[in-house]
Amino acid sequence: MNFKMIWRIIAYILLIEIVLMLPGAVISLVRQEAEALLGFQISIGVILLVAGFLMVVTMRAKKTTFYAREGLVTTGLSWIMMSALGCLPFYISGAIPNYVDCLFEMVSGFTTTGSSILPEVESMAHGLLFWRSFSHWIGGMGVLVFLMAIVSIGNKNQGFTMHILRAESPGPAVGKMVPKMKETAKILYLIYIGLTVLNIVLLMLGGMNLFEASCTAFGTAGTGGFGIRNDSIASYSPYIQYVTVIFMFLFSVNFSIYYLLLLKKIKDAVTDEEFCVFWAIAAAAIIAICINVRPMYATMEETFRHTAFSVGTVMSTTGYATTDFDLWPSFSKAVLLFLMVFGACAGSTGGGMKIVRLILLWKSLRRNIHKSLHPSEVRSVLVNHRKIDEQILVNTNAYLIAYFAIILISVLLISLDGFDFETNFTAVIATFNNIGPGTNMVGPTCNFSMYSNFSKLVMIGDMLAGRLEIYPILILFSGSTWKRAR
Repeated sequence: MNFKMIWRIIAYILLIEIVLMLPGAVISLVRQEAEALLGFQISIGVILLVAGFLMVVTMRAKKTTFYAREGLVTTGLSWIMMSALGCLPFYISGAIPNYVDCLFEMVSGFTTTGSSILPEVESMAHGLLFWRSFSHWIGGMGVLVFLMAIVSIGNKNQGFTMHILRAESPGPAVGKMVPKMKETAKILYLIYIGLTVLNIVLLMLGGMNLFEASCTAFGTAGTGGFGIRNDSIASYSPYIQYVTVIFMFLFSVNFSIYYLLLLKKIKDAVTDEEFCVFWAIAAAAIIAICINVRPMYATMEETFRHTAFSVGTVMSTTGYATTDFDLWPSFSKAVLLFLMVFGACAGSTGGGMKIVRLILLWKSLRRNIHKSLHPSEVRSVLVNHRKIDEQILVNTNAYLIAYFAIILISVLLISLDGFDFETNFTAVIATFNNIGPGTNMVGPTCNFSMYSNFSKLVMIGDMLAGRLEIYPILILFSGSTWKRAR
């Protein structure tokens, strides 16, 4: 294990975090928010000291071959360190007095979950609100991907970029858009920035000021969902709501689709199997819920708008809200619960199990049924007319086992607080799938503040595991990870 190189990369990450904190500090300075500004100043100083210490002790780090294990450990540790230090402005400023609450809020931000312990946000300093929303944008594509795009850490063929990009990016497998993974990281970020800027412009055309549009777009781009109003998006105009739901869906799509469109490979893009299944599920859910909730709204337009927004916010795992879907009939709530599990596409900023995994599991099941009827026949699993490697299917099955095991254990642990099963179950589903709101006591109009520090720590682990596709966090707690090779 190349420990020194791992900590050196984490030092780079912390230095980037300082730079990313500066806009929030500047906003606090301009608006004369003394407590928030002090919180940023002290936090930046602390992070600088930690990063400086790590840089000094890893000066002689050897850029030896960087394996998948190092990539997973680097990813897991860097997200924990970023969150543990990134939450300091909230704690030092006194905006959130409890450190565990600060950590919960920051992890929820970086993992693009959007679950919150805050009963109201409009009284919070603008600089802190900006940092809170900006954390979604940072975590959406991943700060490690950003680092790989701008910094050359290892030499050619040493595997730094490949293993870190694959450890941080969501989905069962991350491939190259272009021959070099570093160039792939750059392309991903350029697409991400372009869509975010377009979102900001369209929101401003709808009457939002730059601050509101930026914070809302950050939450949409990262599919996070931290709002700057207590009612989330409900009090904004229908135009703003339509723009937001469109971009929630756009950021739920695998970014390789946009790259294909840029290359004018339109047929390859629109016939992508995961892309087609994603939109088919979304359309079916919107139609089904519209029929079910129609009597609850005055017009068909209002019914469609709230339904499309709720399906979009849940399926993209964003977490914004225009209506309290916890008041909907059981059928509609059940549909949303399934969508929480399904999630978005692999290679997007969305969470959940990912549509491509559902496709792989369904096709693997069909093949196994067919094989039981025709034992001698050899049949491969195909996606987009390409044979799927058997190891990917094995990994997908292992992921499914880990996925449900974590959910069951987490529900049991937070049940110690004594809340009802629906609240606890949807709280875990919401945090593990990086969605934000659940139902009942953690519904769209509620928050997670009533849980104990222990339960919040459990859900913090769920948010990290969900965003990092489970393995980087499990690897950190595996004894074999830390054993030196003999």
